Order: sequence, then structure tokens, then C-alpha cells
Amino acid sequence: MNVFIGGAWPYANGSLHIGHISSLLPGDILARYYRMKGDDVLYVSGSDCNGTPITIRAKQEGVTQNAIADKYHNEFKECFEKLGFTYDCYTRTDSVHHHNIVQEIFLSLLNNGKIYKKEMKQAYCISCEQFLPDRLVEGICPNCGKDARGDQCDHCSNILEPLQLLEKKCKICGGTPTSRNTEHFYFRLSTFQAELQQYVCKAKEKGMWRENAIQLTDRYLNEGLLDRAVSRDLPIGVSVPVHGYKDKKIYVWIEAISGYYSASKKWAETNNQDEARFWNGDTKSYYVHGKDNIPFHTIVWPVVLLGIKKYSLPTHIVSNEYLTVEKKKLSTSRNWAVWASDMIKNYHPDSIRYFLTINAPENRDSDFSWREFVYSHNSELLGAYGNFVNRTLKFIEKSFGGVIPNGEIDLEIKDKVQDLYINIGTLIEEAHFKKALEVVFEFIRNANKYFDQQQPWIQVKTSQSECKNTLVTCIYIIGNLAQLLSPFLPFSSDKIKEILGMSKLHWKPIENSFQSSLKHVKVLFERIDLITIDTEMEKLKQQYTF
Repeated sequence: MNVFIGGAWPYANGSLHIGHISSLLPGDILARYYRMKGDDVLYVSGSDCNGTPITIRAKQEGVTQNAIADKYHNEFKECFEKLGFTYDCYTRTDSVHHHNIVQEIFLSLLNNGKIYKKEMKQAYCISCEQFLPDRLVEGICPNCGKDARGDQCDHCSNILEPLQLLEKKCKICGGTPTSRNTEHFYFRLSTFQAELQQYVCKAKEKGMWRENAIQLTDRYLNEGLLDRAVSRDLPIGVSVPVHGYKDKKIYVWIEAISGYYSASKKWAETNNQDEARFWNGDTKSYYVHGKDNIPFHTIVWPVVLLGIKKYSLPTHIVSNEYLTVEKKKLSTSRNWAVWASDMIKNYHPDSIRYFLTINAPENRDSDFSWREFVYSHNSELLGAYGNFVNRTLKFIEKSFGGVIPNGEIDLEIKDKVQDLYINIGTLIEEAHFKKALEVVFEFIRNANKYFDQQQPWIQVKTSQSECKNTLVTCIYIIGNLAQLLSPFLPFSSDKIKEILGMSKLHWKPIENSFQSSLKHVKVLFERIDLITIDTEMEKLKQQYTF
């Protein structure tokens, strides 16, 4: 089966925080799982280097836009690599390749009659002497009455036009923008209303979208799709490939989302492959992102694909709700955030992956708490999983010289492991990652109970055969846990793979694929000192700007 996985493209205007990682991590879990199954996987993403936020950051720091984009793109790549993300292609939107593909998409839409020219009013700042990109216009949302920017309200999720805002202000100088006429290209979004309603209806019937994606998309469709501008007067971005309009740029809402296609073509060129197989109707596709990106993945991207006659529409929408920090809304402007690069320096990557999965905002907002993070690591990863692995391996080292004994695997446990692969696999495919991890750790707790009930420290004195059966069963559990947890906790799974001499991790039960002796036995996880909670809380408070 062909499986396409697209992770949302973070803006290269600032560092990644745990909210970003939380919303993007499901993509790597899916990619690892499907590869273990033997499916043909293409997992792509990249840094959004064309947006207005980069222009703003460059002005603030007195450097070039390229310098900002380069800095954060490289930082993103390093963070993702250290957290074990296995992108097949991680690229950037300011590459020549991406610009060329986006222009091809634009021309295809134009030639197919899906784009037309129209004169419109656009926000203009007299003081700055320029048309204002949407994100440089701030004001009050006309729908909910809360603070919003000119392209979208983060509170009510409405897609906006800058001139709709109340009490408008230019973000650069603080002045009140006026409006001026300018000519732009428009996408005939309204002509796809019926086709998109049919598509969304099928997605709902199959239950492959998160509830927040269904509700928000239904709202837009019920309100009626409106044609939207696909070009803007911007300083950076992809130029409109039409004579006389080279100074205008293709609007980011259609340009950035096209990165999924441009990244797939980049991967194909680099690896001498054909990306076409991932864009046919038989492909299973997952789009992984946060709540604020829902309409771009459930409305805009499907319509673009229909417009260029590519019919591999998104099948699964994996859209997280928001992650708060210590019960407060995450705010990068006020530095109320836990930064990914800081966490990676100080904590085990599997500990980060575990907590952001088990505590993921899959169906409602969830909170990141340093107390919960530390206690979760110590009680679950170390106290349950690490403890079971360590006590088993250390017992074999002490009582059998590190040689894995021969014995009979408990048949009831074999049946449970068989069921786990089916149940966990189904949960992952349906994007219920939190539940999948909970089920595995319930099995781990039962494995510890099994060890305690069997009492191998007594069996080794009273019945060698029973002791060997117990230990072989525990090794069987450990080897299969390494596979079942590999999509979630790849680093500790690789440790077990090395200790047991497993050749490769697969998504099916294994029995005898272990070497005869344990190799390089070491603990999977170290305890985190409880003083860390106070230390991290103090650091968070000190960095916060009121």
C-alpha cells in the first residue's frame, strides 16, 4: 500500500516549542509504523521560509530575510533529527525547486479556468508607503470580537480579509491603514462547493477525520465557499508567473500548502523515484497539523488538487487541539513557552515523545506541566517499562551469565501479544496514538505483575525449568515491546534491539530472533531528580515577559 504523510510546515521566524512538536509528532509515529508493516511510505515536510513573519523578524533583528530563514530552518532540522523524526524529505519553501512547482500549479489552475483576475481593495499604509501583507494588519475580529490578524482569527478560526478587521492597525508603525485598489488573481473556490461537500461527507462516513476538522469544515461549507485572492503585493515569495505581474507574489495560503506536492517531487528527483504513485486514488494519506491549520488541509488543499486534476485527496486529517503550558495559553511573544531545543538538550528524546503522545491534545486542549512530565517519566518509562526490562536482563546476567536460557513461552502471553499487534496497529492507523500507548503500557504493568507472580529468584533454586520458562517469556515480551513501541519510543527500542541482537524490527510477533547472549546491557532510562520541577518552573517564570 502507498502511504503519504504530510507534516505541517513551521514558519522559519522563530524557534520550535513543544506545541509544534506535539502537533507534528503523530506524523513520525505513522511513518515508522507503516514502514515496519512493509508499506511504501513517503513522509514529507519543510520550513515555511516565504511568509510575512520572516520579514517582520528580519526587521526586528536588523538582518536579511535569508539570514532568518537559514537560522531557523537549520534549527528545525536539528531538532527533528534529535527527536527521531524520519522525514523522507524535509525541504524549504524558498528553494528554486519549490518556486518552480508552485508556479506550475498556478499556471495549471489558470489554464483550467480556476483562476481569474479582479480589481480589489487592499490594506495600504501611507506612513510605510506600502501595501500591507495580511499578517501586518491587526485589529478586532468582526465575528468574535477578539484580537485577530488580517488572515485568520485564532480564537474563532475564521479566515479573514484584512479590511474586515475592526480598529485596524499597521503592525510596523501602529498607524491606521487605508485601502487602495490593486489588481489580483482570484481562485474560483465557490465553484467547488458541491464537490467538496460530497468529499467531506464521505470522509465523515468513514470516520477518518478528527472531530474538530469535521466541525470546522462543516461550518465553512454551511456558510458557503467564497472566491479568494491567490496573489498579494508582498516583498518575498513565489512570483506570479504571468507577464506583467512578476512583482506580485502567490499568496501563502495556496503556496505553502503546495509544499506537500513540491516536496514529493523533490524526493523523487533526489532518489530517482516516481512520486506519481503517491498522488493516485489508491494512496492512503495523512495530513498532520494543529487546529489553526484545519481549513487549509480540509478545504484549500483538496480544492487545489481537484483544480490541477490530482485526485489523491487527503484521506486522514490528524488535527490536534491546543497545548497549554502550566494552565496558561502558550505565548511566544511573551516567552511563555517550553522551547524544543532546550528540552532536547536536557531530556531523553523518548521521554519527550512519550509525554507529548500520552498527553496529546487529540480531542481537546491539554496541558504541559513540568510536574507531570517528571512524574510521568519516573513512574512509567523508568518505573514500569525500564524496570521490567532491567530486572529481567540483570537477572539473566546474574543467574545465567548473560546467556538467554531455552524454555517454553507462556501461551496465554503469546496470545495477548498477537492481539496487541492487531489492536495497536488499528489504533495507530485510526490516529488514536494516546490510546495505543496507554494499551501498551497497561500490558507492561501486567508484565511486571507476571514477573512478580512467577518469582524467578525462587524458581532458580526450586525449579530450573520453570525459571527458564519465565525468563524466556520475559525476553519474548521485551523483544515484542521493542517492536510495538518503536513508532513511539524509537531510541529505547533500538537499545533493546542491540541488547537482544534483533536484526530488524517488524510489525509482527517474534519468538526466536534473538542472539544466544545478551550484549551491552544498560538501563533504558535514568531517573529525573524531583528538584528539576522547581528548577524548570523557576526558569519558565523568569523568562516570561508581562
